Amino acid sequence: MTTGLRVASNVEGHGEVKAVPILIRRIAQNHFPHTHIDILRPFRAARTLLTKPGQLESYVELATRGIGPKGSLLIILDGDEDCPAELGPELLERARSARSDLPLGVVLAKCEFEAWFLAAAESLRGLRGLPADLPAPADSEKIRGAKEWLSRRLPPGRVYTATADQAAFTAMFDLELAKRASSFE
Repeated sequence: MTTGLRVASNVEGHGEVKAVPILIRRIAQNHFPHTHIDILRPFRAARTLLTKPGQLESYVELATRGIGPKGSLLIILDGDEDCPAELGPELLERARSARSDLPLGVVLAKCEFEAWFLAAAESLRGLRGLPADLPAPADSEKIRGAKEWLSRRLPPGRVYTATADQAAFTAMFDLELAKRASSFE
C-alpha cells in the first residue's frame, strides 16, 4: 500500500456529513485501490453561505486546515435551481483563489444529492424498506424532490430522512448505474 493523501470536504447538509466520506471512500477504492486515503470529517455550512461571495473562501480555509501538502478538497452541494454547469465552475474558481496550492473539486448534484440514488434505484431495492421491485425514474435529475420520491416508495409511516438514510444509501447504491445522472458522472 502506498502513502496516501488527506481529503477535506465542504458539504451543506447534515446527511452529507456522514454520506460524503462513504462516497469518497467508495470512489477511491474503485479508482485508486492501492492508495491510502484519509478522509476528514466534512465541514458543513448552509448552501447559502457556501455560495455567498467571500464566504466560500472562508469555508475552504476552515475545511483545509491541517491537511498538509498531500491534501485535497472536495466541495459537494445540491444544485437546487441553479445550473450545475454554470455555478460549479464559478465556485471552483473561487475555491482556487482561496487555496491554489491544493487539488480542488466542486461537484453540484443536479437538483439534489438524492437524484443519484434515483438514477441507481434498482441497486437500492429492499434497502431500508424500499420495494423489492423499485424501478429507476426515466430522468432522475429532472425530479425536484428526490427525497419525497423516495419517501413515497417507503412503507406507510416511514419517510426518507437524510440524517437517517443518506449514509446507508450511499454505501449501497451502484456507482455505475448512478452515472445515468450526468452530475454524478
